[in-house]
Amino acid sequence: MITRLVISSLAVLITALTLDGVTVEPWWWALVVAVVLGFINACIRPLVKLLALPINMMTLGLFTFVINALMVLLCSWILKPHFEVDGFWWALCFSIVLTLVSWMLHLFFPSKKKK
Repeated sequence: MITRLVISSLAVLITALTLDGVTVEPWWWALVVAVVLGFINACIRPLVKLLALPINMMTLGLFTFVINALMVLLCSWILKPHFEVDGFWWALCFSIVLTLVSWMLHLFFPSKKKK
């Protein structure tokens, strides 16, 4: 679990450094962003996806990108002075790049699975 948290924090930091419209200051707030974003994705996102299921089905799943961007904007609103996203499109880019960076980091640092 600690490994996943560190990887997620590193992914948030790398993504924020990559995109001009996203800031995480100071750098160690990436850990807080990872925790809050994980909490939002675990608790709020499933409810929003359930409510948006008809729209998601009509768009063949593409509305999920909008939901992800909204979750990033919610996280930015909660952590306002330390994590800022300049708008919806930056939130959308952040969610896409964060997914790719996190996936690549998990390839290099796989977490151990219990048998």
